Amino acid sequence: MPTTPGRLSPPSAITVESPARLHLGFIDPNGSLGRVFGSVGLAIDANATRITARQAPASRRNAMIEGAASETQRQRIEQYLTQLEAALGRGPTIDIEVHETPRAHTGLGSGTQLALALGTAYARVRGLEATTADIARILARGARSGIGIHGFDHGGLIVDGGRNASNTNKSTIIPPLIARQAFPETWRVLLVDDTSREGLHGDDEKRGLASLAPFPAKLAAHLSHLVLMRILPAVAESDFETFANAICDLQQTIGEYFAPVQGGVFASPAVARALEAVAAEQKAGIGQTSWGPVGFAFVASAQDAERALAAARRVSPGAPLAFTVASGRNRGATWRAASHRHHGANAA
Repeated sequence: MPTTPGRLSPPSAITVESPARLHLGFIDPNGSLGRVFGSVGLAIDANATRITARQAPASRRNAMIEGAASETQRQRIEQYLTQLEAALGRGPTIDIEVHETPRAHTGLGSGTQLALALGTAYARVRGLEATTADIARILARGARSGIGIHGFDHGGLIVDGGRNASNTNKSTIIPPLIARQAFPETWRVLLVDDTSREGLHGDDEKRGLASLAPFPAKLAAHLSHLVLMRILPAVAESDFETFANAICDLQQTIGEYFAPVQGGVFASPAVARALEAVAAEQKAGIGQTSWGPVGFAFVASAQDAERALAAARRVSPGAPLAFTVASGRNRGATWRAASHRHHGANAA
């Protein structure tokens, strides 16, 4: 892994913004056809992660972490900084400021984007060369899906190839990028978040996956065909109707498989009602990202998105739902030099 100092002096502070992603479904959760998982996903232009890393005063050895959304997030950042220092070597203390992150455990990939944004900013302020894949390995991201990692680099609609089911060294293998398509600029997606709940994560997620029956090879073949011969060509040709139908098929198939663990095809009944109302009024590709609770409805235009939002709201009076209209994001993470704060005498 290259970690040599760059030729130019690094900026003293850098801000990284990385896109949230929708995980549209696994292709083969058990590897029944030879590769485990495999994923389809989309980078979006809403719910971004934005952090700044700054060199601390030379006299201070402990990093300051500002703006964390919770104590859990603050502790995670501390852990990431420790892992990065262990892998990349001791250097100047780096302070972290969190400007915005998605709500955790909602299916938007917040953990991976925080890790990659933090690692990228940390390495660049240190003047080190570390790729996104390097950072993902250091911070143990991409255990199942590569969508967040490849979305960070490229944006757009992403398909990853999962892992070879016979490879036992899973900790060092990031699912390879096998397809990337620019998402049509006119299409929109309505996001619906049930703010009263979180999706499965951590040990509960591991136990849930372990409790599921083997995924039938016939269904894995069906999903492979959906991705290769319907979803990817539809995006390439801006064929919204085919795309929407294929997304609904993919989501229904994978949702029924995960239903015993998450309580239904959708984790949130309120989200399900809102999305079903959208689909009853217009052509839409509906589903849930990862374990939810965020659900989505793809529609063909900004005008259709306004109609979808109105339909979802009509059937959700009093429900703890938050709505966002987003577009696909056809670029990955961005970074820029940031102003370096003047620390007071008591900051040392």
